[in-house]
Amino acid sequence: MIKKASFLQVGGTNPYENLAMEEYLMMNCGQDEGILYLWQNRRTVVVGRNQNCWKECDVKQLEKDGGFLVRRLSGGGAVYHDLGNLNFTFLVRKDNYDIDKQTEVIKKAVGLLGIHAERTGRNDITVEGMKFSGNAFYKRGDYCYHHGTILLKADKVKMSKYLTVSAEKLRSKGVNSVPSRVTNLCEFCEGLTVESMSQNLRKAFGGVYGLPVEELKIPKAAEKPLQENRRRFESWEWKYGKSSPFHNEFEKRFSWGNIQLQFSVKEGIIESANVYSDAMDIQWVMYLSDRLPGCRYDCEEICALVKDFPHEVKGDLIVFIKENI
Repeated sequence: MIKKASFLQVGGTNPYENLAMEEYLMMNCGQDEGILYLWQNRRTVVVGRNQNCWKECDVKQLEKDGGFLVRRLSGGGAVYHDLGNLNFTFLVRKDNYDIDKQTEVIKKAVGLLGIHAERTGRNDITVEGMKFSGNAFYKRGDYCYHHGTILLKADKVKMSKYLTVSAEKLRSKGVNSVPSRVTNLCEFCEGLTVESMSQNLRKAFGGVYGLPVEELKIPKAAEKPLQENRRRFESWEWKYGKSSPFHNEFEKRFSWGNIQLQFSVKEGIIESANVYSDAMDIQWVMYLSDRLPGCRYDCEEICALVKDFPHEVKGDLIVFIKENI
């Protein structure tokens, strides 16, 4: 039974820091404590633990625009975060984990705005049949969390722009996101702000659990584990190397001939590759076939392999690679 209700809202919008804090809170939640953690990410696509990021997101466009790709601990589908979205996390120990009760906090907070929300299935909270909150769940031994989005005034144009399969021929065994109709709560409550939603969530949290809500203080000793968590979440190995195995292929014709590239990728590393071309010079074709296995599935690393190719081929290949990876 929860005997202590703790609340933390952070002002930083770096997704790696925010997920680092989430994991820290989970592993340091007291036996009879319930924590409500509120946070925001700027221009971020968050993929589920078992998803292929290249299939779920236009990674290249996102990073070109200064956005962040993040892989969370929990499963489920890809979501877009910006400052028009408020994220919540309930952190409890296993004996106090209650999805119905936790979801009731969200519904009650939205109800304070005069909006009737409903839980649909296991993962979504909706208004008039449209999703404003997608939820996901994670457990590690006795430690648990339930987190999700609350779309207040999210940029749905950018959401559609980044949550796009970047290669039609990419085939993966990873978990696919399920498209759904989404809405912003500001469409039902004019003038809604992050601050007012945060206040409602805190009030609803105390009301549902029948407890006073205390501000959570992060001790100085948390600095080291927070740094370690952040380094892991922002590492290439975590973001890209955790992707499920997949196969991708693309081709194009140039003035010097046709080229087709085929990749088999596991944990972000090219395991095998085929290079097909009717170009007259076969030396660079053979070189590329030999050197691609073992490379990261990374645009810059693959482009570096062609830097000494014949001039008329090198420029075309670099553009070709950048268009497709």
